[in-house]
Amino acid sequence: MEEEIILKTDEVIEYLRDNVEEHDTIELSYNRIYAPGTVLGISLEDIDGEESLLIRLHLNGELVNDTVEVNIHAIKDDIIEIRHTRGEISTVIVVEE
Repeated sequence: MEEEIILKTDEVIEYLRDNVEEHDTIELSYNRIYAPGTVLGISLEDIDGEESLLIRLHLNGELVNDTVEVNIHAIKDDIIEIRHTRGEISTVIVVEE
């Protein structure tokens, strides 16, 4: 089952914080980057006095198969779309400008 929702930038951060768990699959499309991966961890941290939502991903791919940490607050204005999958349920988040 797939659902599509349209969210503003701040709502995307809230959605990720409240709904994403370890072992979910996230496909981030931001700027010119496409980063699909399995969530290894999600945390809210204070970086340089500002709240930051960090998602650790194990990237899925034939050429790149690595672990990265993405600061969602740092890229929030560049996010185009996110696909969040947990089990059989997929949510496509389209970011409204």
